[in-house]
Parts: sequence; structure tokens; C-alpha cells
Amino acid sequence: MLTALLGYEGILQAGEYEFPKGASLLTIVKHIEEGRFRPRNITLPEGFTLREAGERLEAEGLTTRADVFRVGHDPHFLSSLGISAESVEGYLFPDTYHFFKGMRVEEMLARMVHRLWEVLTPDLLAEAAERKLSVHELLTLASIIEKEAVLAHERPLISAVFWNRLKREMPLQADPTVGYAVRKVNRSLTLADLRVDSPYNTYRYPGLPPTPISNPGKPSILAALKPAHVDYLFFVSMDGTRHHFSTTWSHHATAVARYRGVR
Repeated sequence: MLTALLGYEGILQAGEYEFPKGASLLTIVKHIEEGRFRPRNITLPEGFTLREAGERLEAEGLTTRADVFRVGHDPHFLSSLGISAESVEGYLFPDTYHFFKGMRVEEMLARMVHRLWEVLTPDLLAEAAERKLSVHELLTLASIIEKEAVLAHERPLISAVFWNRLKREMPLQADPTVGYAVRKVNRSLTLADLRVDSPYNTYRYPGLPPTPISNPGKPSILAALKPAHVDYLFFVSMDGTRHHFSTTWSHHATAVARYRGVR
């Protein structure tokens, strides 16, 4: 065989390859011997969840969502990455990654986490410490801002609302945290959903939820650290994109009636 004659027998690497059109047999063998795997460019957007990452990687034929969920909750894996949490939720940085068929789930998730540690510079960590936020708390707050904000300029305003509420020990009343609890991501909530007894229900329990509810991008992380200097305590969506902000309950109730048709 050609591989034996060339001295490659037994060292060819299994995987998924893509060869130039009209490539010779020697070129093909060389590609395989050097492990030039065909890359899969996987873009994970800001605000995606661990569950959505599993679905995306499974759709690309790289692994199964069950394996992603299992590894993402493995205490030994989390400890190896310096994560003191129950899962990698919030620690997978949104970006475009180059994965290869045959890669282990641990390798793919680790790349996303390492990217986060690159983004969380010493300066940002120092800012978080000044605000008395642990990394976990920073990512948790940023994850809520990520799910609430649509327009970039509103992120600091939404952050300010949550900071103002935290300082007053008011419940955050953030719909996305309830959606995370009842697995209704980006879907409308019912009154029954808002009554669910879950630590993620920020209508029932004050303070931050126990973990991030999504994987935030850098703009939301920065917004969590740099809230706008405003006194707002409420906001309501006007059109699915923009929000109306209020300082008092009466003004907020008027805005809700106007934009949601509630009487």
C-alpha cells in the first residue's frame, strides 16, 4: 500500500477532512498524516445558554446535547477550569470557534471558558472587586442584562435599574430569570410562571439568582460593571426592542398600561 511505502502506516489520524479539488493520492495521504482536519466554524451568539450550545453542537454532528449537558455539570471538569459553580452556564464566552469532528466535549467547552478568562482582564476583575462582586455574581448580573437588553445604549440603563434595586433590597423582577426557571427562553410568561417557587424567580426572591441564566458577551459584562448614573427602578418594553424607564411605580404603571394595554 502507498501508506506503507511512504512510512505512514499506523500513524494516520482519524477525523473529518476536506481535500483540494483534483488532489493527488500523495497529497491526500499527507493531509491525513498531518491531521489537517476540516474545521467547523461554530458561532455562539451573546445570550446563548448551555442547553442551546448543546443543540448547536449536536446539529453540527460534533457531539450530543446530552454529553454537553453532562460535561457542563461535571464537578471535576469545572474545578479544572477554575469554576466554583454547579455548571459552566455563564462561563462560555460568545464567539466563533473552530472545532473539528472527533474533538472531545471537554476540549470544546474548555476553549469557550478559556476565551472568557482572556476577556476578564485584571482591570475588569479589579472593578468587580471594587463593587464587591465575585466573578460568579458579575456573570450572573451580566447574563440578566444580556437577556433584557436589545439596544446597546440601553445596557447601562438596565444595569442601573438592577443595581438600584439590589441596593434597596428590592426584587429584581426580571422576566428572563423566570423564563430560565420554567425553560421558556425568549417566550412569553404566564401569571402561573411568575408564581413558580424557584430561586430563579426574581419576583419572589430578592437578590441575584444562584447562577447565570445565559452566557453574556463583553458589552453586558461591561454594563454590569458600569451602570448609568440614573435613579430608574423600573422599565417596560415598548416595542420588543426599546424600553421605557421610570423612577416611580406610578409612572411605571402608566407606561405598562400604555405599552402593554394593561388596565
